[in-house]
Amino acid sequence: MSDHSVKTWFCALLLTVSGSSALAQTAAQSARPAALEELAACRIVAVDAERLACFDRVVAAFDQAEQAGEVMVVERRQVTEARRALFGFSLEALPLFQRGAEPDRIDEIETTLARASAGANGKWLFVLADDSVWVQTDSNSLVRPPRPGSEISIRQAAMGSYLLSVNGARSVRVRRQQ
Repeated sequence: MSDHSVKTWFCALLLTVSGSSALAQTAAQSARPAALEELAACRIVAVDAERLACFDRVVAAFDQAEQAGEVMVVERRQVTEARRALFGFSLEALPLFQRGAEPDRIDEIETTLARASAGANGKWLFVLADDSVWVQTDSNSLVRPPRPGSEISIRQAAMGSYLLSVNGARSVRVRRQQ
């Protein structure tokens, strides 16, 4: 097994939930997933044949869970892509984004505008190329109406707010709606 596949397999194990209540209690106490505790327990089996049987059992259960869609393997690159796609939403409640090394911090995204429309209140609704929807929250006006294909930059501002700029012009405050 290559180093990459071992790392991928361990990452997947971190996302696995085991049905064993004793292992689940141990995992809760140590903040490690039950499947990882079960795998670690295989490492300490002294007799080679029994250790191999333990690993075979754990890997077979993991493989079956992965094929059934109960477990997904997630690489750091995929986590970074998901963080970018979810930019503007709070991710604190999703432990997937908090695990391992400090994730790449995303403070700004640059994309293009798919379409925009002004509401009756004069505030803009922006639909970006990735289909995310952002709504203007302040009363600032844009220099000129945004057009499809315009360059959009959204950066994180103070106190969890976001600023959107169209073609580098003055920013308006927005929040992610979808």
